[in-house]
Amino acid sequence: MGQEIKVLGLVLQAGNIGEYDKRIVLLTKERGRISAFARGAKRATSPYAAACQPFTFGTFSLYEGKNSFNVIWAQVDNYFEELKKDLDLIYYASYFSELASYLTRENNDEMQILKLLYQSLRALEKKTIPPALIRLVYEIKVMAFYGVGMEVFQCVRCGKTENLTGFQPSEGGVVCSSCGKGELSVSPATLYTLQFILCSPVEKLYTFRVSKEVHKELKDITKAFLGTQIHHEFKSLIFLPES
Repeated sequence: MGQEIKVLGLVLQAGNIGEYDKRIVLLTKERGRISAFARGAKRATSPYAAACQPFTFGTFSLYEGKNSFNVIWAQVDNYFEELKKDLDLIYYASYFSELASYLTRENNDEMQILKLLYQSLRALEKKTIPPALIRLVYEIKVMAFYGVGMEVFQCVRCGKTENLTGFQPSEGGVVCSSCGKGELSVSPATLYTLQFILCSPVEKLYTFRVSKEVHKELKDITKAFLGTQIHHEFKSLIFLPES
């Protein structure tokens, strides 16, 4: 027997099904990443047409059938309307959503990634720090929540916590000067930034700026690290400039 459930979630993707319906992918607090059908959502008179748009955050009432979910109604808390007025920000938000969709699963506890995604979209909308920096922070933090975060507090080879001057992507973290240079260099300021990102609660993440030198090191480290952990081509990346 099917049942009605309520979930708090954010629309990651939305696609058309037939002439009048939509299929949405939701990242939810209660059920992780799930797909749901929204019957008649393409009709202008649909009570939840606006809710079935990407980046919509709110409470969704779903009918849980044997093999699928169907949207019954939705109460929207945030449409991210200001974000949707800027095409460049839409591209960043699309990439964040695509990455979250790739990393999350149904019936997993994905609360931290949901919270991170929500706060990242808010940061894009506020425009208090550059979108390219938001992207780097998001990538670093989401991988940690996924369970394969960088090791930036001790040498991945000997465990020492001092003189951490290099980063070895293939080993997933920093190396000390005694163990070798590492493939990439890490300045003290970059090391501190990485540690701050990985230690801070989500609400405190988007409160700082970095120098051009630190930004470049963060970009090189993050790109190399993701290259060793994720073997997937994200469609939305083609619209983004180099971070």
